[in-house]
Amino acid sequence: MAVEFLAREMDTAVRVVHLASSLCVKVQEKLRLPSSTNGHVKSKDDDSPVTVADWGVQAIVSWVLAQVFGGQNLSIVAEEDTESLSKAESLGLLGAVSSAVNEALSEASKYGLPKPDKPLGTTDILEAIGRCNSVGGPKGRHWVLDPVDGTLGFVRGDQYAVALALIENGKVLLGVLGCPNYPLKKECLSNGCNQSRAAGSVAKGCVMYAKRGSGQAWMQPLIPGGYPESATLLKVSSVDDPVLATVCEPVERANSNHLFTAGLTNSMGVRKQPMRVYSMVKYAAIACGDAEVFMKFAQSSYKEKIWDHAAGVVIVEEAGGVVTDAGGRNLDFSKGVYLEGLDRGIIACSGQVLHEKLIGAVYASWESSSL
Repeated sequence: MAVEFLAREMDTAVRVVHLASSLCVKVQEKLRLPSSTNGHVKSKDDDSPVTVADWGVQAIVSWVLAQVFGGQNLSIVAEEDTESLSKAESLGLLGAVSSAVNEALSEASKYGLPKPDKPLGTTDILEAIGRCNSVGGPKGRHWVLDPVDGTLGFVRGDQYAVALALIENGKVLLGVLGCPNYPLKKECLSNGCNQSRAAGSVAKGCVMYAKRGSGQAWMQPLIPGGYPESATLLKVSSVDDPVLATVCEPVERANSNHLFTAGLTNSMGVRKQPMRVYSMVKYAAIACGDAEVFMKFAQSSYKEKIWDHAAGVVIVEEAGGVVTDAGGRNLDFSKGVYLEGLDRGIIACSGQVLHEKLIGAVYASWESSSL
């Protein structure tokens, strides 16, 4: 499908991510209250957290997409399911999700989106969440959603992202990243610099988006209770000397081999300490020029999921950056839920020159690594 025919899809995606981000901001503020995490955060089978915001965002995005594009042939690949939320002991949690969803949807018209005639019931909300059960694949059109990427960062009052992409026949056509805690100063991107909004604080947060083939990526500010009228063109950094580069990597050691990336950056002469950042905000940092490199080398048993990368990849690439696996190959989003055939890791750079230097350093360092 040609890029010019994606106007409706792009507009809807950007608007619904703005709305979803507003829900996240409110839920995160509630989590900051004493003892408020009780009943609002659960652990999944892999011990990773899931919150009211994860389910709430998935419900909102699913419901809006179904209203705009019709639900019959709508394919949504998303992270969460309804299994734990449907259990009898989760009744209070489901009620919290319902309240968050209906509060957000009551303001949908302010974002230029459809609004339900009456509040959604719990059955409607579970149906919307459960609709996101597609597994993607090489054929057809699939929306790909990570409702709260970096849930651990979200719970800790740090960085997280709402990520929505559209894939058609295995190619990412558009991507939107809502980054409600994206700071005014890049130094505050690193883990430990608490970014939650406080009453009276300077406004922060943004939504970034791009369409494949447009050669442009854009950023809008988050405006509480409304949709912005302007957008700023994004451009990656022009830095191509590793000595001057800022490198991002995941916070959690389980998600990346910090020892290997430290050796790699040292071999390239990188002087700055890496910024350890939760979520796809790392892609956002490269797209807007706040960082030059994002590297992730997970353990061999870990399988990367498409919703953790699709939106970020297209935004970085359209802003002028390069994203490949560690062998220099484009990421393959046509194999279903997972990025199959990934060569060692993922590397995103602000430009081709820096990318080639990094790929070369990976090959030189790999044999001596323990991965």
